[in-house]
Amino acid sequence: MTSLPEQPDGPDLDALRKDIDDLKETPTEELIEPTPGAVEENEPEPEPTDAPGSAGGDEPDDEEKTGV
Repeated sequence: MTSLPEQPDGPDLDALRKDIDDLKETPTEELIEPTPGAVEENEPEPEPTDAPGSAGGDEPDDEEKTGV
């Protein structure tokens, strides 16, 4: 049976530990379905709109429309 050394022999694990700590701080929802920063920043603000057919419904059309 091979015994393990007290200090691991290999690449420095500090960078990997930092990545793991960063992932622990990230919310689970963001890991599952991340929102790209560019999309989130450029997302338009919703504006109120009128109900369909409510704007200018009493005004006659310039031309008479036919179903032909």
